[in-house]
Amino acid sequence: MGLKNSLHNFKEKNKNKKWIPAFNAIHTFLYLPNETTHNGTHIKVADDLKRTMNTVIMAMVPCLIFGMFNAGYQHHLALGEIQAVAGSFFSSEFWTMDNFLVGFWKIIPLVIVSYGVGLGIEFIFAIINGHEVEEGYLVTGMLVPLIVPVDIPLWMLAVAVIFGVVIGKEVFGGTGMNILNPALTIRAFLFFAYPTWMSGDKVWVHGAVERDQMIASGENLDAISGETVLGALAQGKEVAYSVSDMFIGFIPGSIGETSTLLILLGGLFLIFSKVGSWRIMLSSALGAIVMGLIFNAVVDAGWITESSKFYGLMSTTWWHHLLIGGFAFGAVFMATDPVTASQTTKGKWIYGFLIGFISILIRVFNPAYPEGVMLAILLMNVFAPTIDHYIVQGNVKKRMKRVKVKSA
Repeated sequence: MGLKNSLHNFKEKNKNKKWIPAFNAIHTFLYLPNETTHNGTHIKVADDLKRTMNTVIMAMVPCLIFGMFNAGYQHHLALGEIQAVAGSFFSSEFWTMDNFLVGFWKIIPLVIVSYGVGLGIEFIFAIINGHEVEEGYLVTGMLVPLIVPVDIPLWMLAVAVIFGVVIGKEVFGGTGMNILNPALTIRAFLFFAYPTWMSGDKVWVHGAVERDQMIASGENLDAISGETVLGALAQGKEVAYSVSDMFIGFIPGSIGETSTLLILLGGLFLIFSKVGSWRIMLSSALGAIVMGLIFNAVVDAGWITESSKFYGLMSTTWWHHLLIGGFAFGAVFMATDPVTASQTTKGKWIYGFLIGFISILIRVFNPAYPEGVMLAILLMNVFAPTIDHYIVQGNVKKRMKRVKVKSA
């Protein structure tokens, strides 16, 4: 308590200094604010923005840890050093320290760069504008490493984070004012600026660049390459992964997006903690299912033949779309962003359904980048205020009609 009071007194003495918002951010991160209300309060709750952000982070931590094991597992599997896991979540070949260490040393730098650069930008804007540092980037900083390929260069990630924080959030006024999800804005920047790095059609293997150079120079080594499930389906190839592999997450892909099982558990945690909207999650799944069923019906009717470049993903069983790619992760952790999502109850159903519907539509008809959830969520972020506007106006008209009937 003595240290806390000393820090509080230090803050009070320097409260007019330009750099004090940066100090306040560190102080309130370590301690509860040493402030009390002077007037009567109407609502008393234990929640605040920091606790809400921490709840979302806790829901994502299992995906992060699993992603570390999976990165090492995919590395050793591609090199032929281990056999493929037989589909058990408790497989001893997957949960090994060797797999974890390989993934840990590759993924932790992504987390450090994401938080270091992003929070640095937040601190700079807080000092320049003289406002408090907001906790909104706590979630974005964790989301970003989970939705990018494990082999993305750190400098590239840093540039994207700067763009996403400045253009995606700060120019709109900071946390709570942005119209686009900052994490998806960062990924969209990477997708359009560095598309070859974001294609997701290769498995990261430690030392693969050096090995490929040795192969190119004529040395007798096996090539190191691999494809994600979506990459293979987009090219009409057979997928070697079982349904259990895809559900548990023993597949290549972005760090946090492979394990549908852990994503679902994280989603349930958000729902029961009242942080995430179950309406958006459920309606997103329903939208994806409807679009998947439509494509399956088109294939069954014979309107699309095997020679078509769209056949692979269109013929994919409708519910498989929920297990592959980043759909589940996007629907649970990004579509439910309370700032950029629809706010009305009916609007959430429409908003989520269109995200799922458009995600599978883009996934099928964009074979160069067979993933659509990022673009679908960003598109619906833009239309969320419009959806809410018409929902509210519709309710107003209904009430006005009831008033006219009663007055008559």
